[in-house]
Amino acid sequence: MTIPQNQNLRWSLDFVMDTLVSGRRFRILTLVDDFTRECLCLLVDTSLTGLRVTRELDRIIESRGCPHMIVSDNGTEFTSNAVSA
Repeated sequence: MTIPQNQNLRWSLDFVMDTLVSGRRFRILTLVDDFTRECLCLLVDTSLTGLRVTRELDRIIESRGCPHMIVSDNGTEFTSNAVSA
């Protein structure tokens, strides 16, 4: 994969998971512009649905513009109907 030469050409999207002392798990949605290395989003919750992910992406695109592409690891989080539509 080539290195983007300007902002908004490629964003990387992924989830990070951790566990609280109480044993409750939480997830963090991370979104980074691959050229500027700017963190565009850190969304933290115990449950992040596909609909919630797309709402957050829509909000960021509304303020920043649409990227040329968004890349992810194609994990199960990104296979919902809300994300693939």
